[in-house]
Amino acid sequence: MTISVVLVTGMSGAGRSTATRALEDVGWFVVDNLPPTLMGQTINLLAKPDTDTKIALVADVRGGKLFDELQTSIDELKHAGHDVRVLFLEAGNEVLVRRYESSRRPHPLQKNDNLLGAVERERVLLGELRASADLIIDTSWLNVHELRRAVEEAFDDEGDVVLRATVMSFGFKYGIPVDADMVADMRFLPNPHWDERMRARTGMDSSVSEFVLGHPEAQEFLAHYVDLVGIVEDGYIREGKRFVTIALGCTGGKHRSVAMVQELAGRLSKTGVEVRIQHRDLGRE
Repeated sequence: MTISVVLVTGMSGAGRSTATRALEDVGWFVVDNLPPTLMGQTINLLAKPDTDTKIALVADVRGGKLFDELQTSIDELKHAGHDVRVLFLEAGNEVLVRRYESSRRPHPLQKNDNLLGAVERERVLLGELRASADLIIDTSWLNVHELRRAVEEAFDDEGDVVLRATVMSFGFKYGIPVDADMVADMRFLPNPHWDERMRARTGMDSSVSEFVLGHPEAQEFLAHYVDLVGIVEDGYIREGKRFVTIALGCTGGKHRSVAMVQELAGRLSKTGVEVRIQHRDLGRE
């Protein structure tokens, strides 16, 4: 019997509690802080014959030395034929430190170290697991409602869709999104910022969108990029990767990248890809 399993892991303070509550709300049975060696037994215990069983397992560095056995346990679940996906929750060091300071709770690795040192050590410990994750969500700029929506869209009612894409705009001056699988630079297009009539507007405005998309280079890029996603789609699915984050950036994430994301998302939807739009830096200026 094949069972759907999602492993929820990632940086402490990155939003695991919010993510697991979202999974529970869309029908997943959640088991928190389970020792990796007990994962197989737990799944067999919870499995219900002739029904679709969806189990979410939460594992993180709170497990101490037992956490070292996590990758082996994941491999064993996959070898047993279960549909296993890894959700990794991420956030920047400064964001995590600020969240822990506001909650006044100790970091599980802090001990005699300072808070930033604990966060940095945890990032090293989770490096390989993050690299093999099926879906990475950077919660640095997400509120709890946005995180819930992202998790629900990723794991609720999958139907026949084989690839789900988050198409994100961003500003290079704020940094490249750490959870991006594919990144493209829109700064080759003319910048509406230099037109005083459009400077205060965004890529969501029709005048800005028409200006950006009206250039032949924009149309050529969009056509080729949709084809590129189609090329890698089969490979992603073959390797068990069902989620992809596509990030288009411009200088401030306000004009060009926003307009291009809106258009790219629409074109990808027509090819059968399920699309979620996110404008990471819109409104920051």
